[in-house]
Amino acid sequence: HLIARGSQVKIPADDLARYDENIRAHLAAINRNRPEPITLRYFQYLAAFYAEIVLDRLFNHKAQLLADLNAFVAARNAQKLPGEPPDDPFTADDLTKLAYWMATGSGKTLILHLNYRQFLYYNTEPLDNILLITPNEGLSEQHLAELAASGIPARRFDLNTSGLWTAGRDVVQVIEITKLVEEKRGGGVSVPVEAFEGRNLIFVDEGHKGSGGEAWRKYRDALGATGFTFEYSATFGQALSAARNDPLTAEYGKAILFDYSYRYFYGDGYGKDFRILNLRQETREEQTETLLLGNLLSFYEQLRLYAEQGEHLRPYNLEKPLWVFVGSTVNAVYSENKEKRSDVLTVARFLHHVLENKHGWAVKAIEKLLAGKSGLVTPEGHDLFAGRFQHLHETRLTPQQLYEDILSLIFHAPAGGGLHLCDIRGSAGELGLKAAGAEDYFGLIYIGDTAAFKKLVEEDRAGITLEEDALSTSLFEGINRLDSRIHLLIGAKKFMEGWNSWRVSNMGLLNIGRQEGSQIIQLFGRGVRLRGKGYSLKRSAALDGPHPPHLRLLETLNIFAVRANYMAQFRDYLEREGVETEEAIELPLFVWANEQFLRRGLVVPRPQEGRDFASEKALLLEPDPEIHVQVDMSVRVQTLESSALGLHTADVRGGMARTIPGESLEWVDWGQVYLD
Repeated sequence: HLIARGSQVKIPADDLARYDENIRAHLAAINRNRPEPITLRYFQYLAAFYAEIVLDRLFNHKAQLLADLNAFVAARNAQKLPGEPPDDPFTADDLTKLAYWMATGSGKTLILHLNYRQFLYYNTEPLDNILLITPNEGLSEQHLAELAASGIPARRFDLNTSGLWTAGRDVVQVIEITKLVEEKRGGGVSVPVEAFEGRNLIFVDEGHKGSGGEAWRKYRDALGATGFTFEYSATFGQALSAARNDPLTAEYGKAILFDYSYRYFYGDGYGKDFRILNLRQETREEQTETLLLGNLLSFYEQLRLYAEQGEHLRPYNLEKPLWVFVGSTVNAVYSENKEKRSDVLTVARFLHHVLENKHGWAVKAIEKLLAGKSGLVTPEGHDLFAGRFQHLHETRLTPQQLYEDILSLIFHAPAGGGLHLCDIRGSAGELGLKAAGAEDYFGLIYIGDTAAFKKLVEEDRAGITLEEDALSTSLFEGINRLDSRIHLLIGAKKFMEGWNSWRVSNMGLLNIGRQEGSQIIQLFGRGVRLRGKGYSLKRSAALDGPHPPHLRLLETLNIFAVRANYMAQFRDYLEREGVETEEAIELPLFVWANEQFLRRGLVVPRPQEGRDFASEKALLLEPDPEIHVQVDMSVRVQTLESSALGLHTADVRGGMARTIPGESLEWVDWGQVYLD
């Protein structure tokens, strides 16, 4: 394709062929021991191709590379308007860092492995260390496994055996950024930056999480001061916006070599569609449980479809759906307004109520949701769940039959019963979830402080049963197995950051605030990943040919949020990324100047001469019977949904307008009303 552009291509044909041959050789080395060879998508090839160009010129034509970059900067500055700040020229130090802005699921890890081999191919000077810096231990373990699959030598960093000579030839040493310190004090797990003196090759995965904290940024800069740095992130834009740091923005503006952020990824048909429902404010328990039941039904619909059409879906490389709840804090119990709260307990109570089905509550609620009578209505007057659950409608099962199938398929408990919460003694931080009388766990709570949460459950009146399990091993480690019986995972976002799974299809967010928006976007990125037919990474809507019915159900990430306040920030993120949010409608507005009025000069209202307004007019403040006070206590749900036509949003309200009877007004604290 490049050669066909003729004179537009400034790179000699021989160099193009050499770069292509190098990429093929590096990919072959990565695929050598893989059971499923990797085929590069076009954007992955371009990411590697750009690295070839820069590294070749950096090591063989550095002065000319710097001159060409600054010629580009000069031409750009010449086009700026008067008063616009000019861009700074490149320096030699700016050529020691390359950054990749690539969406989650687009293959950043693969690019890292290619960059490793590309740099070693061009490098002419000895290295003292090769380091991979990650945000947490979970991601470190994930990287170690991926490096091994690609045949790249790697191990965890050990302060006692650091350096390439002791670690082995070209070995990648993996360390968390949180363990880097300026000076080691005490016996904790920390590594002073001075331990990496010399010429280093640094790979940084999502390391800008510390962009707002100057300390971590300083450590990263110190490590790569006399070597070279590659950095990878899906959320550079959000991190830089949060940091509000102009020098940092200028630094990454020069360093970002390839931008394949979410707008390009989604626009090319990669990844899942998504639908978000956000219950913003504090609500009564039954209203929260209505939304959670909608979440349960959407997950059940996915799980049932997967069970029914497993063979037909095999070419699409879909995995068994998983329902995930993510809380804002590692502690299941926290204080808010001097009261103990637990988002995890909210979900546990809901599950207990579904399993018990007292007075037929669950069956009646399912019937209302399927009939589109949830009480949550859009501004156009349509129920939020009207027209949903088409696959469940086609089964022609009654709400009672659907409930019984939910018990069997999701909870492994055809007879129902209450919720049992079991402390897995063999794995710290894990609490298994099973229905009364069931043999298999259907879910898992993975949190930090299990003791405090169990105490809260004991004090709660819901009736959840506590048990201990001394025999089972970690449930979390087995979630990605093909025979896993776990359908639900409840945990803190801290544990999800380094977790690698293709199963997530439904996500519940609990009490997530605006300040956590970038982390939620990363979780969102994990949920929308898709292997796709033929490992294309694409959803079926972007592929030619016929597809199984209702396939889009399994290619859509459903997000249900309770007491979350990030929807506006998430929408802003998508708009900044360039994802279309509603189709734009342009209306021409013609403006004519009223020349006759303008000729009259400045018009100022004043009383007529000889008249005294104060003595002639008396104003009385009297109640107006036509004016009625309205107090809006309705439930508010925000929705955001993707489709082939773009994104669609709505603010939904639930409730009915009623007149407060006069006798009830006697109970109003009018003094407090006035103050409010």
